[in-house]
Amino acid sequence: MLSGLERQPNDPNLLVGFDKADDAGVYRLRDDLALVQTLDFFTPIVDDPFDYGRIAALNSINDVWAMGGTPVTAMAITCFPKKGVDFEILKEIMRGGLSILTENKVALVGGHSVDNEQIMFGYSVTGVIDPNHVATNAGARPGDVIILTKPIGTGVISTGIKRATASPEVVAESIATMMTPGKYAAEAIAKYDVKGATDVTGFALLGHAWEMACASNVTIEIESTHVPLINGALELAASGMLTGADKTNREYVGDDVEISSAIDPNLVKLFYDPQTAGGLLLSIAEERANDLLGELRRDYPRAEVIGQLTERRLKAIQVI
Repeated sequence: MLSGLERQPNDPNLLVGFDKADDAGVYRLRDDLALVQTLDFFTPIVDDPFDYGRIAALNSINDVWAMGGTPVTAMAITCFPKKGVDFEILKEIMRGGLSILTENKVALVGGHSVDNEQIMFGYSVTGVIDPNHVATNAGARPGDVIILTKPIGTGVISTGIKRATASPEVVAESIATMMTPGKYAAEAIAKYDVKGATDVTGFALLGHAWEMACASNVTIEIESTHVPLINGALELAASGMLTGADKTNREYVGDDVEISSAIDPNLVKLFYDPQTAGGLLLSIAEERANDLLGELRRDYPRAEVIGQLTERRLKAIQVI
């Protein structure tokens, strides 16, 4: 969206801007303190308005955690119709979001609403971080392995919810996955001084891995059988429960992704499936990966090493 804008004059305190498609911006205030800023909002993906608000809050806060930062304040942003929809629904959405902010000690400082037929909700979140310890999607290095903290499949399950084809068990697992906060991963980022990180959200596993590969000038080799999936997601993908982003995410990465012809096409659909409040991709030296993985699995039991990073080749992503 911002790619066509002219670059601003260089500001040495802008440590992370929009040029690398990172999760959030980082602006240095002093040698030991920087702001982390992000904004995200989206349409309902579950039926319960309270859960929708909770997921929207975590989805926004996760961008700060993905940088290794600590979220501090939030401003709500919503689109909601003035007529035709009970305002109690909006109250429940905002109550759900506030519960997550309160739980994670993030202060709600205000917000903005727009009269709109399509409901949308989310937050602009500001956090703080030591500017010497920022994890970005440009921090991956050849020889690192890449870890995914959560299973994927929330997009197809959301479509399954809308079409009443997702079972209660599948829906419950998807919600539980989205409701697992990224703060534990942020703590691990700080403890292990992880330099390469990004979260997996709207551009899907392959889109965000591609952004990391391009920003870091590496090739990421993904072992398809190592990627954790939410139970039931593969079956929903096979039955055609795709989101509109399946097509746009494929277009986004273009021909810079090479996928083995031996991989199940339905599994490939999940690799392009947009995620909400998804897991983090963490890049770390291979000799430290098992220690980091053991730490992560206390809070993310499905965390897994899904691939390796090499010197940049013809393609940014290779899936085998």
